[in-house]
Amino acid sequence: MATGAAVSFKSREDHRKQLELEEARKAGLVPAELDEDGKEINPHIPQYMSSAPWYLNAQRPSLKHQRKWKSDPNYTKSWYDRGAKIYQAEKYRKGACENCGAMTHDKKACMERPRQTGAKFTSMHIAPDEKVESFELDYDGKRDRWNGYDPSTYSRVIEQYEAREEARRKFLKEQQLNKLEEKNSKNEGDEASSEEEKEEEEEDEDKVDEAKVDESKQMDFAKVEKRVRTTGGGSTGTVRNLRIREDTAKYLLNLDVNSAYYDPKTRSMREDPLPDMDPNEKFYLGDNQNRLSGQALEFKQLTMHQHEAFEKGQDIHMQAAPSQAELLHKNYKVIKEKLKSQTKDTIIEKYGNAASDEALPRELLLGQSEKEIEYDRTGRIIKGQDMSLPKSKYEEDVFINNHTTVWGSWWRDHQWGYKCCHQTVRNSYCTGAAGIEAAEAVNDLMRANIARKEATDEIPVQQEEKKMATWGTDVPEDLVLDEKLLADALKKEDQRRKEEKDERKRKYNVKWNDQVTAEDMEAYRMKKVHHDDPMKDFLN
Repeated sequence: MATGAAVSFKSREDHRKQLELEEARKAGLVPAELDEDGKEINPHIPQYMSSAPWYLNAQRPSLKHQRKWKSDPNYTKSWYDRGAKIYQAEKYRKGACENCGAMTHDKKACMERPRQTGAKFTSMHIAPDEKVESFELDYDGKRDRWNGYDPSTYSRVIEQYEAREEARRKFLKEQQLNKLEEKNSKNEGDEASSEEEKEEEEEDEDKVDEAKVDESKQMDFAKVEKRVRTTGGGSTGTVRNLRIREDTAKYLLNLDVNSAYYDPKTRSMREDPLPDMDPNEKFYLGDNQNRLSGQALEFKQLTMHQHEAFEKGQDIHMQAAPSQAELLHKNYKVIKEKLKSQTKDTIIEKYGNAASDEALPRELLLGQSEKEIEYDRTGRIIKGQDMSLPKSKYEEDVFINNHTTVWGSWWRDHQWGYKCCHQTVRNSYCTGAAGIEAAEAVNDLMRANIARKEATDEIPVQQEEKKMATWGTDVPEDLVLDEKLLADALKKEDQRRKEEKDERKRKYNVKWNDQVTAEDMEAYRMKKVHHDDPMKDFLN
C-alpha cells in the first residue's frame, strides 16, 4: 500500500511540474519544444492534438501524426494520358489478356470486342499495352471540374456548327438561283404571275429573318436568371425570369396590411390582392387561380384518387409508376360514368322520366284502362279479367295467433289493437267475441268504480272534534289544570333550564322524579322553543 501511494504521489508531482512547464512556455519564459525536423511546436496547441497516439511509440514531442503521412511529391495536378500506348508485342506472352494479348489487363477487364479466337491461340493482332499511371491528386486536382479536359477537342464542336451553318446558307442560295432561273424562263407579260413571284420572294426573306430571330431568341432565353431553392436546401435546377421588369410587382398591387398575404420566401400570394376590382381589368388573380384551373386541377384529382386507392389496399404509387396511376384513374372515371348511367336508366325504367316529353300511359292515370269487365248481380266477374291491386313490399293479409284482423285495425283511448278481439297487446292470442265481451265488462266495471269514487268524494265525512292536550295527547273530559301548580311547574322548568345552561350550578345530590303531572307537561310545552316559531329569537 505504501509503494502504491508513493507511485501515485510521484505521478501527481510529475503532472504538476508538466503543467507548470506548459504555463511557462505559453508565457514565453521557457523556449518552445522542437519536433524531429527542428521546428518549434506552438505551446498553445491543445494537449489532445499535440499528444501522439500510443501505437506510434513517439519518443519525443512531435506533430507528425497531424500531418500527411504520405510524401508530398506523390500529389500532382496532372491527368491520365488518354490512349497512350507503350509497347506492342508481336506474339502472345504468358499472363497477358487472352482476348487481345495486352499485358496490362486480363480477359475480364478487356475493352475490345470479344474475338472469335483469342490472341492466346492465334498470336496475331496483339494489342499494344496501355500506359498505366498511378498518382494521387492534390486538393485542387480532386475538385477541378476541367482537370483532364483537352481544349483542342472544342475545335470539333466549332467545326460542326460552322458546317451546319454553311450547309444552310448553301441550301438557301440554291433555292434563290432556282427561282431566278424559273423567272427568266417564264414570260414577263403575265402580271398575276409577277405578283405571285413577289409574294414568294417576300416569304423567302421572312423565312430567313425568322430563322435568325429564332436563334437569337433561343440564345437569349437560355440565360439563367435565378435558382430554385428546395425546402431541404440547395438547388434542383434553374428557371428563367419570365416577368417583365416594367410590370408592377404583385406585393405592390394593394398596400393594405389586411389584404392578401405575400410570402417573401416563396414569392407567392395565394389570395387575390384586389377582389373588388373588375375581373376584365385585372392581370393577376392570385396564385390559387393557377391551382384551380387547367391541368393543375386534373393532377389534384389524380393525386386524390391515388391516395384513396392506396388506402383501400390497391398497389398504386404516383412517383414509382405514374403511367399506371394515370391509366387506373382513367379506367376509374370510365367505370364511374358507366355506373352512373346504368343507375339513371334503372330509375327511369322503374319510375319514369317526368322531364321527358313522352306522355304517361293511360293505365297510370287514376288507375283507368280501356279493358271491359262484366259483372253479375252478386259482383262476380262474368267477362274479362279483374284488375290486380298493387301490392307493397311488405307482407299483406298475414294473421298471427289465430287473429282474423291485423295489428292496428282497432284503436281506442290512444292505444292500437286488434279489431277481432279488442286486445291492445301486440303478440297476444285472439280470444274472439268472448274477449270483446270481457273487455266491455271490464270497462263497465271501471266506469262504475270511477263514478262511485266521484260520488263519495263530493260528500265530506263529518269528523268529531277531539279535545287535544297541549302536548298532543287526548284530553280527558274531567281534566282541570290547577293554576297554582302550573305556576310552580313553570318555575321548576325555568330552574331546570338554567342548570342545563350552566353546569356549575348543578348540585351533586340530584333527585329524580319519574311522576309527571299534567301541569308539568303544560309548563314544558309553554317553555319549549319551536324551530318553526318566527318569534323564538325575540323570546330569547
